[in-house]
Amino acid sequence: MDGAKSAGSVKQVDSVAGSVDAMLSPMTDIFQVYSDGSFDAASRSGGWAIVAFKGDVQIHVASGTTIGSSNNSFEVLSVMRAASWLEAEATGMAAVIWTDSAHVVEGCHRWRFIWRGNGWKRVRSNPHERRRPIPDADVWRELDAFLERNPLVTIQLCKGHSGISGNEQADAAARSALGLG
Repeated sequence: MDGAKSAGSVKQVDSVAGSVDAMLSPMTDIFQVYSDGSFDAASRSGGWAIVAFKGDVQIHVASGTTIGSSNNSFEVLSVMRAASWLEAEATGMAAVIWTDSAHVVEGCHRWRFIWRGNGWKRVRSNPHERRRPIPDADVWRELDAFLERNPLVTIQLCKGHSGISGNEQADAAARSALGLG
């Protein structure tokens, strides 16, 4: 998704309404940011959204659209947008970025270290595929650098479409940004 940072439109709304599912926010002194992406294969475009909470108070909502190649692209982009917001508004603070994408969680917890060591390429035993580029490598590099600079921020998996308020709000905002909501 080259140019994803500058492409597309951004809608931002700050509000003081909402709540976080108590089961997922036992530590009310840290930020809880829910992120989600949505993709329309027919138009090759997608939406991303973040919903941020401090304790049980919703403090920030942002969403946008851009051109992309897959749903995974928008899932990782949404987490990067959450990271960018945290870096701008809560530098040095503890936070959890919640995503319903196992791809993003695995990428953050495991694959980014391997990809970084391989020069942001996939190394495979097949000589024809040996050094394939990582999809969305620019976003992954940016997210990797953010996580290295911000050790108090963690990326966690939440179950999508299961009634978790923050996740449902992020999903609705991403779909709405794309025009699907």
